[in-house]
Amino acid sequence: MVLIGDGEAMDFLRSDGARTGLFFGATSGVITTIGLLTGLNAGTHSLAAVLGGILVIAVADSMSDALGIHLAEEADPNTTHNHVWSATISTFITKFVFAGSFAIPLLLLPLQQAVWVSIAWGMVVIIVLSYFLAKAQHERALPIIAEHVGIASLVVVLSHLIGAWVGSTFG
Repeated sequence: MVLIGDGEAMDFLRSDGARTGLFFGATSGVITTIGLLTGLNAGTHSLAAVLGGILVIAVADSMSDALGIHLAEEADPNTTHNHVWSATISTFITKFVFAGSFAIPLLLLPLQQAVWVSIAWGMVVIIVLSYFLAKAQHERALPIIAEHVGIASLVVVLSHLIGAWVGSTFG
Protein backbone atom coordinates (compact mmCIF):
# COMPACT_ATOMS: atom_id res chain seq x y z
CA MET A 1 0.00 0.00 0.00
CA VAL A 2 1.24 3.47 -0.88
CA LEU A 3 1.17 5.94 1.99
CA ILE A 4 1.67 9.64 1.43
CA GLY A 5 3.13 11.86 4.15
CA ASP A 6 2.23 15.54 4.64
CA GLY A 7 5.07 16.91 2.50
CA GLU A 8 4.56 14.30 -0.17
CA ALA A 9 0.84 15.06 -0.46
CA MET A 10 1.45 18.43 -2.14
CA ASP A 11 4.04 16.94 -4.52
CA PHE A 12 1.54 14.20 -5.37
CA LEU A 13 -1.17 16.75 -6.21
CA ARG A 14 1.25 18.78 -8.38
CA SER A 15 2.40 15.77 -10.37
CA ASP A 16 1.42 15.14 -13.98
CA GLY A 17 -0.02 11.78 -12.95
CA ALA A 18 -2.30 13.32 -10.36
CA ARG A 19 -3.41 16.00 -12.82
CA THR A 20 -4.18 13.26 -15.37
CA GLY A 21 -6.23 11.39 -12.76
CA LEU A 22 -8.05 14.51 -11.55
CA PHE A 23 -9.16 15.65 -15.00
CA PHE A 24 -9.92 12.16 -16.27
CA GLY A 25 -11.62 11.00 -13.07
CA ALA A 26 -13.78 14.09 -12.70
CA THR A 27 -14.81 14.16 -16.36
CA SER A 28 -15.51 10.43 -16.49
CA GLY A 29 -17.32 10.57 -13.15
CA VAL A 30 -19.61 13.32 -14.40
CA ILE A 31 -20.27 12.09 -17.93
CA THR A 32 -20.79 8.44 -17.01
CA THR A 33 -22.99 9.24 -14.05
CA ILE A 34 -25.25 11.82 -15.70
CA GLY A 35 -25.66 9.48 -18.66
CA LEU A 36 -26.52 6.58 -16.41
CA LEU A 37 -28.90 8.47 -14.15
CA THR A 38 -30.65 10.12 -17.10
CA GLY A 39 -31.10 6.82 -18.90
CA LEU A 40 -32.15 4.83 -15.85
CA ASN A 41 -34.61 7.52 -14.82
CA ALA A 42 -36.16 7.67 -18.31
CA GLY A 43 -36.45 3.88 -18.46
CA THR A 44 -37.54 3.04 -14.93
CA HIS A 45 -38.62 6.18 -13.01
CA SER A 46 -37.24 4.29 -10.01
CA LEU A 47 -35.23 5.92 -7.25
CA ALA A 48 -33.82 2.52 -6.29
CA ALA A 49 -32.59 1.84 -9.84
CA VAL A 50 -31.05 5.29 -10.28
CA LEU A 51 -29.42 5.38 -6.84
CA GLY A 52 -28.18 1.80 -7.18
CA GLY A 53 -26.73 2.62 -10.58
CA ILE A 54 -24.89 5.63 -9.21
CA LEU A 55 -23.41 3.66 -6.32
CA VAL A 56 -22.29 0.88 -8.65
CA ILE A 57 -20.69 3.44 -10.97
CA ALA A 58 -18.96 5.07 -8.00
CA VAL A 59 -17.30 1.79 -7.05
CA ALA A 60 -16.99 -0.46 -10.09
CA ASP A 61 -16.41 2.14 -12.79
CA SER A 62 -13.99 4.09 -10.59
CA MET A 63 -11.93 0.95 -10.11
CA SER A 64 -12.21 0.09 -13.81
CA ASP A 65 -11.08 3.55 -14.93
CA ALA A 66 -8.24 3.57 -12.40
CA LEU A 67 -7.00 0.23 -13.72
CA GLY A 68 -7.38 1.47 -17.29
CA ILE A 69 -5.31 4.58 -16.53
CA HIS A 70 -2.80 2.40 -14.67
CA LEU A 71 -2.32 0.09 -17.66
CA ALA A 72 -2.26 2.96 -20.17
CA GLU A 73 0.38 4.81 -18.16
CA GLU A 74 2.44 1.64 -17.68
CA ALA A 75 2.37 1.08 -21.44
CA ASP A 76 4.35 4.29 -21.90
CA PRO A 77 8.03 3.34 -21.59
CA ASN A 78 8.90 6.90 -20.49
CA THR A 79 6.48 6.92 -17.54
CA THR A 80 7.83 6.63 -14.01
CA HIS A 81 6.49 4.37 -11.28
CA ASN A 82 5.35 7.41 -9.27
CA HIS A 83 3.53 8.88 -12.29
CA VAL A 84 1.69 5.61 -12.87
CA TRP A 85 0.55 5.34 -9.26
CA SER A 86 -0.37 9.01 -8.85
CA ALA A 87 -2.52 8.80 -12.01
CA THR A 88 -4.10 5.55 -10.77
CA ILE A 89 -4.88 6.74 -7.25
CA SER A 90 -6.10 10.18 -8.27
CA THR A 91 -8.31 8.68 -10.99
CA PHE A 92 -9.97 6.32 -8.54
CA ILE A 93 -10.47 8.88 -5.78
CA THR A 94 -11.66 11.64 -8.09
CA LYS A 95 -14.08 9.46 -10.02
CA PHE A 96 -15.41 7.87 -6.83
CA VAL A 97 -16.03 11.26 -5.19
CA PHE A 98 -17.59 12.89 -8.25
CA ALA A 99 -19.75 9.90 -9.17
CA GLY A 100 -20.82 9.49 -5.55
CA SER A 101 -21.73 13.18 -5.29
CA PHE A 102 -24.68 12.56 -7.60
CA ALA A 103 -26.31 10.42 -4.91
CA ILE A 104 -26.77 13.46 -2.66
CA PRO A 105 -29.59 15.12 -4.66
CA LEU A 106 -31.32 11.73 -4.91
CA LEU A 107 -31.31 11.39 -1.15
CA LEU A 108 -32.61 14.92 -0.57
CA LEU A 109 -35.08 15.62 -3.40
CA PRO A 110 -37.88 13.93 -5.31
CA LEU A 111 -36.49 11.86 -8.18
CA GLN A 112 -37.35 14.20 -11.07
CA GLN A 113 -35.95 17.26 -9.28
CA ALA A 114 -32.87 15.29 -8.28
CA VAL A 115 -32.23 14.32 -11.90
CA TRP A 116 -32.37 17.97 -13.03
CA VAL A 117 -30.17 19.09 -10.11
CA SER A 118 -27.70 16.31 -10.95
CA ILE A 119 -27.54 17.34 -14.60
CA ALA A 120 -26.97 20.95 -13.55
CA TRP A 121 -24.25 19.87 -11.07
CA GLY A 122 -22.57 17.82 -13.79
CA MET A 123 -22.59 20.75 -16.20
CA VAL A 124 -21.10 23.04 -13.54
CA VAL A 125 -18.26 20.57 -13.01
CA ILE A 126 -17.66 20.31 -16.78
CA ILE A 127 -17.65 24.12 -17.08
CA VAL A 128 -15.17 24.53 -14.21
CA LEU A 129 -12.86 21.79 -15.53
CA SER A 130 -13.02 23.26 -19.02
CA TYR A 131 -12.25 26.74 -17.73
CA PHE A 132 -9.16 25.57 -15.83
CA LEU A 133 -8.04 23.49 -18.80
CA ALA A 134 -8.36 26.48 -21.12
CA LYS A 135 -6.44 28.73 -18.73
CA ALA A 136 -3.69 26.12 -18.29
CA GLN A 137 -3.34 25.92 -22.08
CA HIS A 138 -3.57 29.71 -22.53
CA GLU A 139 -6.65 29.31 -24.72
CA ARG A 140 -9.96 31.16 -24.78
CA ALA A 141 -12.28 29.47 -22.31
CA LEU A 142 -15.63 29.91 -24.05
CA PRO A 143 -14.99 27.68 -27.10
CA ILE A 144 -13.57 24.91 -24.91
CA ILE A 145 -16.46 25.19 -22.44
CA ALA A 146 -18.98 25.15 -25.30
CA GLU A 147 -17.38 22.05 -26.85
CA HIS A 148 -17.34 20.12 -23.58
CA VAL A 149 -20.85 21.17 -22.49
CA GLY A 150 -22.08 20.24 -25.96
CA ILE A 151 -20.64 16.74 -25.64
CA ALA A 152 -22.06 16.34 -22.13
CA SER A 153 -25.47 17.52 -23.37
CA LEU A 154 -25.36 14.99 -26.19
CA VAL A 155 -24.66 12.25 -23.63
CA VAL A 156 -27.69 13.36 -21.59
CA VAL A 157 -30.02 13.48 -24.60
CA LEU A 158 -28.89 10.14 -26.06
CA SER A 159 -29.00 8.44 -22.65
CA HIS A 160 -32.52 9.73 -22.04
CA LEU A 161 -33.67 8.51 -25.45
CA ILE A 162 -32.09 5.08 -24.96
CA GLY A 163 -33.60 4.78 -21.46
CA ALA A 164 -37.04 5.82 -22.70
CA TRP A 165 -36.81 3.32 -25.58
CA VAL A 166 -35.74 0.48 -23.29
CA GLY A 167 -38.50 1.36 -20.81
CA SER A 168 -41.22 1.42 -23.46
CA THR A 169 -39.95 -1.67 -25.29
CA PHE A 170 -39.13 -3.93 -22.37
CA GLY A 171 -40.80 -2.26 -19.36
